[in-house]
Amino acid sequence: MSECIFCKIVEGTIPSKKVYENDSVLAFHDIQPAAPVHVLIIPKKHIPTMNDVQETDAALIAELFATARQIAAELGIAEAGYRLVNNVNADGGQVVYHLHVHLLGGRKLGALLSDNAS
Repeated sequence: MSECIFCKIVEGTIPSKKVYENDSVLAFHDIQPAAPVHVLIIPKKHIPTMNDVQETDAALIAELFATARQIAAELGIAEAGYRLVNNVNADGGQVVYHLHVHLLGGRKLGALLSDNAS
């Protein structure tokens, strides 16, 4: 996936401010944070969207969420609360087509959608 920015971050050809890394998962601070804490958690395996997840990826998906829980605790936002977001495809707001979970927190977060959403 030579054009994928997240794959380049995994390879180390694009720098990131890492929060966590193991053999299958990487987490780093978002360069355009939407909250005081905004960490992206990605599988090192290139999976374009949640729609592309296979049954064989179940353990990897569970690991993404376990990593989010661990990072939230380490960054001191677990007790107050945090949000996990996964955008899928264009209408879902996905910009980078490499599966990722946004970990957001550090302040009270507003509603996801307005009451006037249609």
